[in-house]
Amino acid sequence: MFKKVILLSMFVVPLILFSTVDAKERQGNVTFQVTIEAPEESKDVRLWVPYPVSDKEQVIEDVKINGNFTKSSIRNQGKEGDRGIYAEWTNPSKERTLTLFFRAKAIERVKRDFPSKEPAMTAAIKKYTLGSALMPTDGKIKEIADKITMDKKTIKDKAMAVYDWVVENTFRDPDAKGCGTGDVERILSERGGKCADISGIFVAIARSAGVPAREVWGLRLGKKHEPEEDITGGHHCWAEFYEPGYGWVPVDPADVRKAMLTENLDLKAAQKYRDYYFGAVDEYRIALTRGGKGYTLNPAQKAGPIPYGFMYPYAEIDGKAVEWLAAQKELKYKITFRETGNPVTTGADPDFSRNISKHAK
Repeated sequence: MFKKVILLSMFVVPLILFSTVDAKERQGNVTFQVTIEAPEESKDVRLWVPYPVSDKEQVIEDVKINGNFTKSSIRNQGKEGDRGIYAEWTNPSKERTLTLFFRAKAIERVKRDFPSKEPAMTAAIKKYTLGSALMPTDGKIKEIADKITMDKKTIKDKAMAVYDWVVENTFRDPDAKGCGTGDVERILSERGGKCADISGIFVAIARSAGVPAREVWGLRLGKKHEPEEDITGGHHCWAEFYEPGYGWVPVDPADVRKAMLTENLDLKAAQKYRDYYFGAVDEYRIALTRGGKGYTLNPAQKAGPIPYGFMYPYAEIDGKAVEWLAAQKELKYKITFRETGNPVTTGADPDFSRNISKHAK
């Protein structure tokens, strides 16, 4: 089967001009190498890979896709403006491969200049306060939300109360698979997990308290300043809440708990991380997609919605989903990062910046 190469500069959002006076930057080349191990005679092998796009804090450009697929396309995904690569193999093949390359520039996301007054929430934003089967907002979640926000009047104050509760009442479980299952009710009972678990708890409680919130599914960029770094294990999930009259605000309680575990910190000693990750996330990451769990891809997968966000590559062989949660079985992939510029640290505390980068893995 002949090799196909696609140049996708026409799909990339035009370069955005940024103000970086007080923001740090990280830039380099990212390469996804995906292999699907399916029976050679299979004629129905399909693959979806998240396709990041540019926004105000990241630039994605010089995108190239190649592989031995029968056909591929860039498809809109979900309801948040997400995109994904779809590829299929409809002929027998000894191996099925796809490579995605792009240049990424990530800028530290800092959103703390909140307005003095909060206008009314619009109907379009109210949907982010709703629950679902995979994002419950009733029962125990509702009890916690009501208790911790009962004396809070504004969206920001309620969001901070939820953030504080999550930081104080969860812990990072290093044995959780991948980024965790994101099962809100299980994590609420056990309190331990990884980023998809802890971010999911934040979103569920925030929504139950009337705070618009959503999950962000992303990828950590390399941090070691080496010629090439393996970032295959770098997927990461954080959260955002919506401040009326201002916009989406990042929060990452999971990285607070990760810093506490890595550095053996108690809550008092972790205050600098706690302060930082409410309203900011570091430059060592890009967003891949946004939105809730229960993701239906485009074209729709035959095995039903993913009980997760669209963060990991996803594949089906003869109509059956292969294990995708960082399994590396039938669906194998490697992600590498090559730095192409020195990070900008203007306006940042050097020691704190170094500590933040240490946890970006």
